[in-house]
Amino acid sequence: MKKDKKKEIEKEEKLEEIQGEAIEEEEIVEDINEEDEFDKLKKEVEKLKNDYARAYADTENLKKRLMNEAEQTRKYRIQSFGKEVLPVIDNLERALKTKVCKEDEGFYKGVEMTYNQLINALKNEGIEEIDCLNKPFDANLQQALMQEKKEGVEPGIVIEVLQKGYLLKDRILRPAMVKVSE
Repeated sequence: MKKDKKKEIEKEEKLEEIQGEAIEEEEIVEDINEEDEFDKLKKEVEKLKNDYARAYADTENLKKRLMNEAEQTRKYRIQSFGKEVLPVIDNLERALKTKVCKEDEGFYKGVEMTYNQLINALKNEGIEEIDCLNKPFDANLQQALMQEKKEGVEPGIVIEVLQKGYLLKDRILRPAMVKVSE
């Protein structure tokens, strides 16, 4: 009997040992599962941080773009009005070039004052005439309608302005129509 009891005790000890190992294995598995879950959560946090940074950058870029567009709109707000007024200026200049008799001198003065006021108002808004007479031809600011050979003038020089050109700040409102020397 002693042998049976001894065997039984050995069996129980082995069983307890196996159960202890099983418990340790379960704890290791739980630790591994917790580490896996921790890693997953860590990756998810990193992904969310990255998504947040990307969304923030997109928002900042949109804000900058909208501010830039608003600035451009403010800067060039008078462009369409300026284009419509240029023919009026041309007509006033033609009127001022005509000869006046003494009876029409008051009318001439009125047209001249109107012209000067209009030019000053446009200058205040950033619209200015392109100065190109007796200067080298610049295809970015001028449109050559004619060429003429003229003695004493280098080729490629503007010798006559047929229609004045205008700039709105740094933008061409209307190119100057010119005659260029050959």
